Amino acid sequence: AEVMRFCQSFMTELQKHIGPSLDVPAGDIGVGGREIGYLYGQYKRLRQFDAGVLTGKPLGFGGSLIRPEATGYGLVYYTEEMLKANGDSFAGKKVVISGSGNVAQYALQKATELGATVISVSDSNGYVIDENGIDFDLLTDVKEKRRARLTEYAAEKSTATYYEGSVWTYTGNYDIALPCATQNEINGEAAKRLVTQGVKVVSEGANMPSDLDAIKVYKENGILYGPAKAANAGGVAVSALEMSQNSLRLSWTREEVDGRLKDIMTNIFNTAKTTAETYGLGKDYLAGANIAAFENVANAMIAQGLV
Repeated sequence: AEVMRFCQSFMTELQKHIGPSLDVPAGDIGVGGREIGYLYGQYKRLRQFDAGVLTGKPLGFGGSLIRPEATGYGLVYYTEEMLKANGDSFAGKKVVISGSGNVAQYALQKATELGATVISVSDSNGYVIDENGIDFDLLTDVKEKRRARLTEYAAEKSTATYYEGSVWTYTGNYDIALPCATQNEINGEAAKRLVTQGVKVVSEGANMPSDLDAIKVYKENGILYGPAKAANAGGVAVSALEMSQNSLRLSWTREEVDGRLKDIMTNIFNTAKTTAETYGLGKDYLAGANIAAFENVANAMIAQGLV
């Protein structure tokens, strides 16, 4: 009840500043379907018009299929395309994932579908290692239904071991790192440890999980790096697809939304790749993403007479 009242009070003020063609909020850490529902309900009471004004809504009133999975799936689709461009794939790879929320859960699910073995997830207290692969069904039961800690997961899974601290202190060897927890979780020292552990790919599901020192280490050691601004765009992409469905007063199938998401993430990677190559920057996909975004904005400003 307190969360509901907070959301309603917040939206009473926020509704003056947002709209379906202005700014469209979505959920993030601690803001899921429940909170979006309360926010949306209050906006609708106050403004009457509601199409596309908030994304991440529950399915019963304008939400989109694949929205909870979008960031995690999108991260894996982006990383899959990056691997493919470098003659590789997820098949047979050992993957470490940080976090255990929506992004981590669905990155785990999709990477496993593509043939990888995901050996870790984490929360704010510690992490679980299971060399046989994290059990997606048990993880979602523990985190989504019970809202419990990973200690419960480890207690119920005989092959899993729980450790306190950051998953980036883990010392075993693996191939791919998918940080999906929070900002600045990988620093320079942790990045150097990834190099010695044989990591060849770092792709970001969280917002800016690698600090500047870490990114420097990736570049110096030839690690394929998928920056958050590109690799975790799947959530925003499906938010845009949700807005499209709201405007059309239609609901697309799971397969249609998933297919559109995969196409979007593939195009995002290929745009960054092509831009980096055009400017002689090789496999610097961070620079490619930055330059491509800058060019889009600059060209639009020039064309619209804003500079």
